[in-house]
Amino acid sequence: MYFSVLSEPWRTIHWGDNQSALQHVKNYKPPTEGQHIRILLYGPSGAGKSSFINSVQSVLQGKMCSQALVDNVSSSFTRQFRTYKIPKEDGQSFYPFVFNDIMDLEIRAGVLVDDVKLALRGHMRDGYKFNPASKLSEDDPFYNKNPSTNDKVHILVLVTNTEFLMDAETVQKIQEIRREASDLGIPQVAILTKIDEACPEIKKDLKNVYKVQHLKRKMEQFSAEVGIPMNCIFPVENYYEQINLDSDVDSLILSALRDIINYGDDFINLKKSNERLVTF
Repeated sequence: MYFSVLSEPWRTIHWGDNQSALQHVKNYKPPTEGQHIRILLYGPSGAGKSSFINSVQSVLQGKMCSQALVDNVSSSFTRQFRTYKIPKEDGQSFYPFVFNDIMDLEIRAGVLVDDVKLALRGHMRDGYKFNPASKLSEDDPFYNKNPSTNDKVHILVLVTNTEFLMDAETVQKIQEIRREASDLGIPQVAILTKIDEACPEIKKDLKNVYKVQHLKRKMEQFSAEVGIPMNCIFPVENYYEQINLDSDVDSLILSALRDIINYGDDFINLKKSNERLVTF
């Protein structure tokens, strides 16, 4: 099947000019010493959450990395609440943002919405093993009774792929999680993976991503289903088959990562401003 390709992209990205975006990420410093941006990833099974973490680390370190374990199965592979820090080039420090990976949004055996709400508020400790039958209880040793600012989530990222068909229960789970994040003021974006499988024109040339109408329609449909606006949806291709880095793959990952960091930083600054107002 042939999918039409526009002569001009409907969204602009600076292909090949990755150095400025990379430097932006590498130079980022939170407003407070010791502060970091906590990025919580959630989504359906096989969406590519762990692969996205590995892809980000690969781009930043300039080599293929696989810190987050990935499995090529349809059921949830992530069973524990995990925090991933990305080492800087000096090997002595970490970037001031961390990723949290959680159990997938499976219909019957997936993560509970109540557990995601606790993670958003910083009540879940690293290493907690998810139980689809019951949420984290306050008397559990993995329950953090007094979360710090660093323990709380600063940006929520929904990860899904172009071929995933949203069933009613999954959409309901996503909407409940999004409402909780909205009540907390947490910014939200989405990562759309496996774009190379959406149509042969993208697989042939990744630069067609914003020229193929078929993908744009998929993004619009997804936006309508979950309520995330189009300008907060970022299509990417994760590193999962490749053994070498690719400039075009890097461009899309850096484009998404830069905005994730910016949104998270805006949220931290807003919280600090509100705290100052309360003290007066």
